[in-house]
Amino acid sequence: MFSVKFKPVLFSAIIFWAVLFVSCNGNRVFEENKEIAKNNWDYNTPLSFKVNITDTVAQHNMYINVRNAGFYRFSNLFLFINTHLPNGITTRDTVEITLASPEGKWLGDGLGDIYDNRYLFRKQFKFPMAGDYTFDLIQAMRVNPLPGIMDAGVRIEKDGK
Repeated sequence: MFSVKFKPVLFSAIIFWAVLFVSCNGNRVFEENKEIAKNNWDYNTPLSFKVNITDTVAQHNMYINVRNAGFYRFSNLFLFINTHLPNGITTRDTVEITLASPEGKWLGDGLGDIYDNRYLFRKQFKFPMAGDYTFDLIQAMRVNPLPGIMDAGVRIEKDGK
């Protein structure tokens, strides 16, 4: 009944509205994802995200976003997360993000051979001061460059409790 030309238009419209509804989150303070060149993440190439924080009263949740390809050969991803505070202090955390179950099934949302994961890094925390924060994501696996990670990012939202 529909022509072949109509189906891509319908698909595009569905994707547009889905993105619009997902992006309308009043609690989101910041979200940015960065593509990793050729899906090969070199540990000497951190992904940096600069965020201006003005609210030091509300509690926040911080997430790490990771998109991996189906050919990624590990079930997890270790990251160093450097946090540069406005006063010049830098902290470093090490996190492990589980990307696949013990049975080898990819976790997260998948479309084709691509999987999106959102990892809760900090829950219900308050920023200690207003100003510009920089978050560096550094892959901490023992393989360099690390193939199969397509992009990664940071999401910060006000805790909606």
